[in-house]
Amino acid sequence: MPSPLQAAYDARLAQGEIRPDPAQAAALAALVRLEGDLAAAEPSGFTAFFRKPESQRGVYLVGPVGRGKSMLMDLFFANAPVEKKRRVHFHVFMGEVHRLIDAWRKGDAAARKAKFGQHKGDDPIPPVADVVAGEARLLCFDEFQVTDIADAMILGRLFEALFARGVTLVATSNRTPDQLYKDGINRQLFLPFIELLKSRVEVVSVAGPHDYRLDRLRAAGTWFSPNDPDNARSFMALWRDMLGGEDEVGETLEVLGRKVHLPHAQGGQVRASFASLCAVALGPNDYLAIAERFHTVFLEDVPRLTPARREEARRFVILIDALYEARAKLIVLAQAEPTALYPEGDGAFEFERTASRLQEMRSADWLEEAG
Repeated sequence: MPSPLQAAYDARLAQGEIRPDPAQAAALAALVRLEGDLAAAEPSGFTAFFRKPESQRGVYLVGPVGRGKSMLMDLFFANAPVEKKRRVHFHVFMGEVHRLIDAWRKGDAAARKAKFGQHKGDDPIPPVADVVAGEARLLCFDEFQVTDIADAMILGRLFEALFARGVTLVATSNRTPDQLYKDGINRQLFLPFIELLKSRVEVVSVAGPHDYRLDRLRAAGTWFSPNDPDNARSFMALWRDMLGGEDEVGETLEVLGRKVHLPHAQGGQVRASFASLCAVALGPNDYLAIAERFHTVFLEDVPRLTPARREEARRFVILIDALYEARAKLIVLAQAEPTALYPEGDGAFEFERTASRLQEMRSADWLEEAG
């Protein structure tokens, strides 16, 4: 039987939606292989009631941003012959896992029974794995990365339990398995998970020279001013284009025990207003967390600043410094050009450095090197 995934990819080529890309060929072949393995393993008929699902060797697509990893995984997910499947950003998934663990630890017998269908034992990993595996036999993770020690310490046992329950994994990442949680605290305790991961997935590089997201940014530009209806429409059109058809899922970052909610986020991209980041009591640690978490930031409704808004200007300077040091891509909808944003007032002289950085961050050289 012809591969539905291969047919879907070929149809996009024929329609001109994508171009032939040799760097994607190995990734497509690996996903087509997995598509066939899942189809062969899918229980059917009378035996479906008794046959335990089996975990298949998954696929781990690794490479720089903009090379088509997410597009390939989207096509695979849409065509995967599995009834129970889920595509989710890895960071969102781990947040859910931590909430499930917390619910098991804090719940009494009745609460556990209601949420997990069981209540005995002190170890939360088996019941949490039962819930996850019950919802999805195929897990597709976008932006697989491990930076949090709490995630690192449970991943090995969690995924060992998930694989034992027949879950298959597909993931995209800009880090190879061996680079995950690099330089993290107690990383030696994380190494068994790396070995487990490598044994259960086929690692495929998608690292061609062509950056498709960069093409969009080059064509549209990254600084939209003044903030009029035409520029606002262009800014939002670029945001939707960069999402590639994916929905905004939002993100909540925990910083020093506080939560910073960013409702317009997907994968490594976030869209936020100037007011939500600079007119509220955020500080350097918040901006560093945003810069670490997202490779592309859309910042909208940046006003022309006045002496009465010097605190907002100060926060804006700190935000831009954090994004600059993290080499993030920055797309801005502003009332004025960088040099005219804060012409006078306390700190206006120091703001000239920020204006210079903003000019650099909109340059072609920056786009080539950032992210």
